[in-house]
Amino acid sequence: QVQLVESGGVLVQPGGSLTLSCAASGFTFSDYWMYWVRQTPGKGLEWVSTINHLGDRRYYHDSVKDRFTISRDNAKNTLLLDMNFLKSEDAGVYFCAKFETLQLNSGLDMDYWGKGTRVTVSS
Repeated sequence: QVQLVESGGVLVQPGGSLTLSCAASGFTFSDYWMYWVRQTPGKGLEWVSTINHLGDRRYYHDSVKDRFTISRDNAKNTLLLDMNFLKSEDAGVYFCAKFETLQLNSGLDMDYWGKGTRVTVSS
């Protein structure tokens, strides 16, 4: 069965950096677009970033563009999110997710979700 397990969420100061990881199993990771989504106190569920199966197409929410970098290691079945210049509004629970289909999808109705990892941004 599909499993997505996020890790890396910690307490970080504003302006700090953090890398989140998502370990994937139970499917052919290298075939699928992957997504990071966050749930924040202020805005609820929010799409953060998307990467294609090869890792050469990446999309970002405007609020994280130029600060976050999504990447993947298909040999290790791992999705990553490098987060820099963190702001208080970045705090929340971060999920990696995927759709059942191979194509790029929009929306937040992903078919598979991890349990999330919490990022706290505070001085």
